[in-house]
Amino acid sequence: MTNAERPIAVDLFAGAGGMSLGFEQAGFDVLAAVEIDPVHCATHEFNFPSCATLCASIIDLSGDDIRSRSAIGKKQVDVVFGGPPCQGFSMIGKRALDDDRNQLVFHFIRIVLELNPRYFVMENVSGLTLGEHKNFLLEIISEFKANGYDVESAYKVLNAANYGVPQSRKRLFLFGCRNDERLPTYPLPTTALPNAKSGLFDLFKLPSCPNVEDALGDLPHVDDKDELFSRDCIKAKFGKPSRYAAILRSVHHDPEDKAFPRNYDDAFLTCSLLTVHTAESIKRFSRTKSGETEPISRFFKLDPKGICNTIRAGTPSNRGAFTSPRPIHPTSPRCITVREAARLHSYPDWFRFHATKWHGFRQVGNSVPPLLARAVAQQIISASGANVSKPKETVELGESRLLQLNMSNAAERYGVDPHVIEPRKRQALEGANA
Repeated sequence: MTNAERPIAVDLFAGAGGMSLGFEQAGFDVLAAVEIDPVHCATHEFNFPSCATLCASIIDLSGDDIRSRSAIGKKQVDVVFGGPPCQGFSMIGKRALDDDRNQLVFHFIRIVLELNPRYFVMENVSGLTLGEHKNFLLEIISEFKANGYDVESAYKVLNAANYGVPQSRKRLFLFGCRNDERLPTYPLPTTALPNAKSGLFDLFKLPSCPNVEDALGDLPHVDDKDELFSRDCIKAKFGKPSRYAAILRSVHHDPEDKAFPRNYDDAFLTCSLLTVHTAESIKRFSRTKSGETEPISRFFKLDPKGICNTIRAGTPSNRGAFTSPRPIHPTSPRCITVREAARLHSYPDWFRFHATKWHGFRQVGNSVPPLLARAVAQQIISASGANVSKPKETVELGESRLLQLNMSNAAERYGVDPHVIEPRKRQALEGANA
């Protein structure tokens, strides 16, 4: 589904699609998304069936490949965005961009230059602004400037909680534009952290960002739903939502959301496979106070009136295959579900993730919260002068089997090596059978 008047975007390192969704909500048509992990590709294809999801490493692609394998063709690309993984430091006498460990950053720059978009956005960890890492960031900026792009040198780290997300999550965003375009500015905060100290937020008289209770309070009580130990979806009755939850459930109009509406059955609770905990773990979780960390598992117990700590993805097998600690539910002695994590990440309820907890949490934790991505994308829309509106056409989501594919099945679907992402080697996780 496309709209001829909407600007065109390309997502590199797309994952499940957090930035794809945020940019679509701002008014972009994301016509191509590149992702190396076939399981992520299948999830992206399910949620964005009109986007060409290219299962490949950007090392092996050219700008022309992306154009020819999508609906872009010879059209002007308005923005390329993505978060290339990087080591982030230079070796003495050697440019960091020439270091093999940073080749994905090098190829991100190459693809941007080949596609020649009006704008680009590079997202990365906030640590890239510190110490030796900062030298690498300055090198990236210099490379773009040497190739016809103006870059906002006063780069900023943005916290998702300042843009309506009930989670503290800080990410670096680097903005750039062709020399014939106007450089975007960074978005001003729209919400303050709960109980924020006086200062900047008093000046803007900002409301507090939604809290954990706002995000999760209307979700069905699942602790007595034994079927959710073997499946991730059931028909269930929802409670009265907060304004934040009502928007994610599509029962309240969001005037800033310019995404294509999705057709989904809101009577179903999805992405809610439960975790099996030991009796001892349940006791420990129950004894842990809200807003504190359980000392054995090191899991953080969510405070209903606070916001979530940063939801992390865990590590692949080549880095230990550790499952990242998952927050403890604020009122139930268990880890949160993928849907609950998605609510805390600002994903709408129609957006679904892989049926397993391992992949599902990995997809949420690796992604940029859509509301944060939207705030960034809106600045690109503003600088470009585009006038966009919410489409009336409804998009049908993909086939649910895409969310069931294991790594081998997904690799076969996209014609790639099943070992392109190393298989998981399960390791014991104290407190939860993940």
